[in-house]
Amino acid sequence: MARTKLISDRDVFQQVLSLLLQNGEKAVTFSAIAASTGLAPTTLVQRFGSCAAMISGAISQAWQELATLADAAATDAATLNKGVPGLLKALTGPVDPGALLTLSLRDPALMDQAKDWRSKVEQAIASRLEVSAKAKDTAALIFAAWQGRMLWGAGGGKGFRLGDAIKRLV
Repeated sequence: MARTKLISDRDVFQQVLSLLLQNGEKAVTFSAIAASTGLAPTTLVQRFGSCAAMISGAISQAWQELATLADAAATDAATLNKGVPGLLKALTGPVDPGALLTLSLRDPALMDQAKDWRSKVEQAIASRLEVSAKAKDTAALIFAAWQGRMLWGAGGGKGFRLGDAIKRLV
């Protein structure tokens, strides 16, 4: 009979992702995660098999959480009334999608999750635009501008305001 998990995989994955985003992939070892979770390294080996599997699981969980956030924001009546800017604000989660995308580039399954998240966000944006043949293309442009702003402009990129770009596109 298996023992009850004192620390869930989700909690372990959060520690893995935190260490991964702060210090990079080489910093994520069974010993390092054991030290931050209080679990024995052998327990982590039994659960995940390899560090690569543990890292992949952490990134996958983060994409799942962003997808859940996108689903909730897409159906939230409060964000429906606030249009595209309100939606994008509601999609700001605990993990930067750009950093997560970078971590996902070498794994086709993780890239599929990233593409699914992008599709959900673009559909939610399109649903807030006027019904037209160009709504899907406009949503893709808004998504790209939003992600570009997060990636390049958040550090004080004066001259580019996402809200102004959205108004021009819509």
